[in-house]
Amino acid sequence: MKSSHPESVDFHAIGTSSDSELNPFRIVQRQVDEAAQVLKLDPGIHELLRWPLREIHVTLPVRMDDGSTRIFHGFRVQYNDARGPCKGGIRFHPEETIDDVRALAAWMVWKCALVDIPLGGGKGGIICDPRTMSRGELERLARAYIRQVGHHLGLVKDVPAPDVNTNAQIMAWMVDEFAFMHGYNEFGMITGKPIALGGSLGREDATGRGVMLTVREAAKKLSLDLKGARMVVQGYGNVGSWAAVLLQDLGCKLVGVADVSGAWSNPEGMDAYALQEYVKEKKVLEGCPGLGTPIPPEQVLELPCEILIPAALHNQIRKDNVARIKPRILAEGANGPTTPEADQVLHENGVYVIPDFLCNAGGVTVSYFEMVQNAYNYYWDLKTVHDRLEQKMVAAFNAVHDMAQKYKVHNRLAAYLVAISRVAEAMRLRGWA
Repeated sequence: MKSSHPESVDFHAIGTSSDSELNPFRIVQRQVDEAAQVLKLDPGIHELLRWPLREIHVTLPVRMDDGSTRIFHGFRVQYNDARGPCKGGIRFHPEETIDDVRALAAWMVWKCALVDIPLGGGKGGIICDPRTMSRGELERLARAYIRQVGHHLGLVKDVPAPDVNTNAQIMAWMVDEFAFMHGYNEFGMITGKPIALGGSLGREDATGRGVMLTVREAAKKLSLDLKGARMVVQGYGNVGSWAAVLLQDLGCKLVGVADVSGAWSNPEGMDAYALQEYVKEKKVLEGCPGLGTPIPPEQVLELPCEILIPAALHNQIRKDNVARIKPRILAEGANGPTTPEADQVLHENGVYVIPDFLCNAGGVTVSYFEMVQNAYNYYWDLKTVHDRLEQKMVAAFNAVHDMAQKYKVHNRLAAYLVAISRVAEAMRLRGWA
């Protein structure tokens, strides 16, 4: 039973007892098992890859605006650091669970390995509803979190970043609290910062740009002309909106869209730029001119299209709806939008899936670029960021595509084979098994 006050839930038990198909950490473990079998991994390495190396659970007392003290619970999972310092975002969400954070941390390991940057994977979360909190309360919460986990963070340890319901301002508060704790600035201990505090140009659109680049490469493999290609985007936040805008620049037509406020279909096409500007001001799509016809939210994934971009939450494409989802390209902007059962059906139906930890790896890639720039205190121009991001994304895409062809497997398993083989090699060299 869910508490009406999620912040008060026994967080040690959250998400640990479910064996359902939709438990994200169980999905991660099943995917690791499948890849380990194909790669014939050493049993010790296989078992170690199924679990986080470290988990930090914290309790955060925060003084609220009304003078009361409220208790929040949070996590930081450092899943695997064989290839380098952990890297991964911090999310604020009222239904955050430890298994969500474990799964997301694992995906960060594979994501960093897949784009071949020298980082491991981590993730953080706080159980809270930021929509009900003032700016001052959010600042005090952010600083309380760093006071609890800050000694486990740093440029050579573990580097957080923004995620769901966090942003550059929250990162700025965190980097300031870290500096206060240590007595010196270390801007590289967190990424996604404002430009004035060591942020990188090109970070805002990086994840959506990565989606665009991988869709472009997939279209080449399929001989699909993007001029006039219909796209549908579920979730119109930072990732979904930038993917739509950048693909529209390549000639794609946005014919369906959804966010928390509803879903719409417009076969004549919508202006991705206009929708993005509206959402920046109003926070939701509802009320934006030119949306078209309202439809039930679950139907947006089933609209006829060449390119489908789920960029919302996990477990959106499941065995109960996958038979009705038939794009040419499924580009996973969100983490874990497709369950393993649905994956196999998509593969059998000829859908070209660009798996999440390839498709949305643009964000962590530019975060890595931000760390590099912080480390030697010299900053790149926007063209340099875009060019280097394109090199990384295209190389990763081709590695996955070639692996899928080599082993005759679907793209998600191919992505795991590439990533896990790289992590396993580092583990072997370090003598972990």
